[in-house]
Amino acid sequence: MVVDGWADEAVDRLFQALADATRRDILRRCVRGELSVSRLAEAYPMSFAAVQKHVTVLERAGLVTKQRRGREQLVRTDPDAVGRARQALDELETAWRARVDRMSGLLADDAGPDEDSTKGQGT
Repeated sequence: MVVDGWADEAVDRLFQALADATRRDILRRCVRGELSVSRLAEAYPMSFAAVQKHVTVLERAGLVTKQRRGREQLVRTDPDAVGRARQALDELETAWRARVDRMSGLLADDAGPDEDSTKGQGT
């Protein structure tokens, strides 16, 4: 699926990044304001390096940006990326709803005339 010029690979990276609960939590925390990687690491029962790896996955997916300020790396959520995720889901929903509608139509055609069309015919 191509979303607003995104190739399948970019959409895959986006949803793979969102598939992990820790990364979703990092994203939520950074929506409230930029945080340093070291500050983020304090919130999780894992090593600083592990948190850094999670941030890198989010950055590769385009969900966050990092900016070095002195010795700190500040992480900020990219609100446009969240919109792209929503757009990708909306496009999937549209495609699946169209498929379900087509299947419903085929099933209705296969079932023959409905009850309403046979009512009122002398029985």
